[in-house]
Amino acid sequence: MTDLTTPAPAPVPAFVPPTRFAVPGRIPVPEAASSVWRRAVITQIRPETPRTSTFRLAVPGWAGHQPGQYVTLRLTAADGYTAQRNYSVASAPDSSGHIELTLDHVVGGEVSGHLHTVARPGDTVEVRGPHSGFFAWSGDRPALLLGAGSGVVPLMSMVRHHRLRGLDVPLRLIVSARTREDLIYAAEYGPETTVLLTRAEGRLTAAHLAPHLSDPPRGGWEAYVCGGNGFAEHASRLLADGGQPLDRIRIERFG
Repeated sequence: MTDLTTPAPAPVPAFVPPTRFAVPGRIPVPEAASSVWRRAVITQIRPETPRTSTFRLAVPGWAGHQPGQYVTLRLTAADGYTAQRNYSVASAPDSSGHIELTLDHVVGGEVSGHLHTVARPGDTVEVRGPHSGFFAWSGDRPALLLGAGSGVVPLMSMVRHHRLRGLDVPLRLIVSARTREDLIYAAEYGPETTVLLTRAEGRLTAAHLAPHLSDPPRGGWEAYVCGGNGFAEHASRLLADGGQPLDRIRIERFG
């Protein structure tokens, strides 16, 4: 008897953009300001989900940021040991001298673990930035935002900026979370936002993007994708397959 087996399907190739990918529209970053370490004071710690909190920092001499940018945060122990991580800014640019960072509590994480379990209002940390003109959005062009989990953080900075400035440029956010309990900023979303709870509804599909990609605003969308590696690749592929120009898809990924 001949043993017939079905060959395994060929693996789907990774989404690899061309060299020109997301270069147009890059916002210059002032190197002098972004290279200086500044002592910041934690003024508020606000829970968002059971494992995520927002830390509000007063940063003397803060030169401001663009929505979508990130900072480097550094902790220094009494023995001089330092640990640092990069975190997206969650707050909109304003003149308050404060920024907000929303952090997942990563089990075993040196920085997030300390901030979630040890840090209290009045404690000091160091921040350097802002960094990255690549993922920044100045509010001058329509923005289609796709985020999963804590990937919504830099996108919420854009949404808050849009609201604070009363911008009339089109902006849409599709945010994905496992459950309602895992949804960061759950109370803040408005009519610009579509929430997808993946445990009950499944993952992001082309159908979620079709209403936006089939009838884009004048000038087209600037698409911003932020999340874990799997989500970032999946969402980017859906955008590209749906007709979004490759050089107008910006990706920030983690994990």
